[in-house]
Amino acid sequence: MISLIIAGFFGPPEIILVVIVVVILFGGRKIPELMRGLGQGMKEFKKATKDNSADEKEDKEKEKVK
Repeated sequence: MISLIIAGFFGPPEIILVVIVVVILFGGRKIPELMRGLGQGMKEFKKATKDNSADEKEDKEKEKVK
């Protein structure tokens, strides 16, 4: 309940403050590297979920044949 109330109070000033803190902590050069790594991780996750769903379809088809 409290998390819903807190989430409603995020506005532009808070977002700007978070961005400034991230830039101070990681520096301007590290942020693109972090985002690149995050993007690659998301890409691998999507690929794994697609492969998993394809494997499930194959398993269902094999069960139908039996």
